[in-house]
Amino acid sequence: MPDSSSDRPRKSGSDKSAGKAVAVRKASLAKTVAAAPPELITAGPGNGRRLAVRKTYKLFIGGAFPRSESGRTYLVNGDNVALASRKDARDAVLAARKAQPKWAGATAYNRGQVLYRVAEMLEARRAEFAALGVPEAEVDAAVDRWVWYAGWSDKLAQVHGGANPVAGPFFNISAPEPTGVVAVVAPASFLGLVSVVAPAIVTGNTVVVLTATPQVAVTLAEVLATSDLPGGVVNILTGHAAETAPWLASHDDVNALDLTGVTDPALAAELERSAAGSLKRVVRPPDGRPDFSADPGLRPMTALLETKTVWHPKGF
Repeated sequence: MPDSSSDRPRKSGSDKSAGKAVAVRKASLAKTVAAAPPELITAGPGNGRRLAVRKTYKLFIGGAFPRSESGRTYLVNGDNVALASRKDARDAVLAARKAQPKWAGATAYNRGQVLYRVAEMLEARRAEFAALGVPEAEVDAAVDRWVWYAGWSDKLAQVHGGANPVAGPFFNISAPEPTGVVAVVAPASFLGLVSVVAPAIVTGNTVVVLTATPQVAVTLAEVLATSDLPGGVVNILTGHAAETAPWLASHDDVNALDLTGVTDPALAAELERSAAGSLKRVVRPPDGRPDFSADPGLRPMTALLETKTVWHPKGF
């Protein structure tokens, strides 16, 4: 009668090596978990412990979330944030320029629908912004600001344009048109960020935004990416304005420069001088500390518009 031990499957050398590798990985993970700070430890299945998945805040260019081409990052409140380079700024301008004709060619009503969809998605993700330290009242105000600008999308032309009386058999009609690609140095507050982005895009412009609050801005980018906003309409660069803004100010394919978020007068003056070389429209920093909770009025929209006047013969 054959020995029963001969019927048992025998482990090959590769199986033994694989088993050892798994054991080593488990031991290494246990050591890592034990050495990790408490805030990185979360509960796992079966009351076990595991390392939390830390988020890296990337750029938002052309509807995608790439890392900086330079590979650089910097720490903000313990989070890794991509540090935008000159090449990233050029890529963002290219994406904005590519998206601008189609976005400007959309009907004003459709742009309003898209902005309202952004408000819907922001409303659904309010808890994420609260977790980043944004006050609840500010998140509510930001949602309302998107809705407010959505409502203006198909009304601004009637208010800011119109038929002009002329002495002759002609129709003379003025209509607002978008400036094109706008580079924006955003304020530090969440409501301030929304208050410079929304009026720029509702009128058909596309934007490249430099932000000083990367976690909040990139989370807003995630809201935009899951809305109906076409890729490239809003592009967000994280990093230092003093490093990246001069390249946007002197870029020949940027049509306007919004310096609302610049707090250094010397930097603002330098950027304005750089913008003059390509005849950019410049929105200067406000005097004193702006109150973004106040009624913004039409100025944030009209500051980034051109006026086209058309003559047409009457009675022919």
